[in-house]
Amino acid sequence: MRKVVAAVFVSLDGVMQAPGGPEEDPTRGFQHGGWTFNYWDDVMGQAMGGIFTDSFDLLLGRKTYEIFAGHWPFAAGDPIAEVFNRVTKYVATRSDAPLEWKNSVALRDAAADVAKLKQQDGPTLLIQGSSDLIQTLLRHDLIDEFSLLTFPLVLGTGKRLFGEGTIPGALKLVDSKASTTGVTITRYERAGAFKTGSFQLAESSAAEIKRRERMSREG
Repeated sequence: MRKVVAAVFVSLDGVMQAPGGPEEDPTRGFQHGGWTFNYWDDVMGQAMGGIFTDSFDLLLGRKTYEIFAGHWPFAAGDPIAEVFNRVTKYVATRSDAPLEWKNSVALRDAAADVAKLKQQDGPTLLIQGSSDLIQTLLRHDLIDEFSLLTFPLVLGTGKRLFGEGTIPGALKLVDSKASTTGVTITRYERAGAFKTGSFQLAESSAAEIKRRERMSREG
């Protein structure tokens, strides 16, 4: 079986939109594109290099595909470009426009097609960017691992990593480090359902009982 890994740049308040530049994705009036630029250091470079060391195919939404297709085929001499140009690119798209970047394959039903790909033998399916695709896969519980670079800033608005369709579940932290610029680099695996508990007193006070009754009426 193949594993789906979402490798994401994310702000402290969960925004993942347009990390690379102002023109990357200004949709919905987003004005903060390029928010990762001034945080880069060698630690982050090594972490990104590690992500691309293992065998993988890319799994992309249409918008991210178009961003990548306009950049990586023309980045001569860049080792990441060499890898991206070589691997298979699976692209979730409803458009009939051709996918001109070599080794690109269209997925017309993202959830169903990714579920089928996961059942096959092959390398990891690595998501880059692709916020809309991530929401679809989260709703269908198809992401196995999150590789997050969390930046020490808040953006207030923008497309978020975990949207309303996210299925509740536990995650296991399997790796963690920090850059010299305060970026936390973490990797989480799925860990099944989570358990809830309570810190309340064994015997509720009268004030607490009244509070609960009030909350039930307001809810």
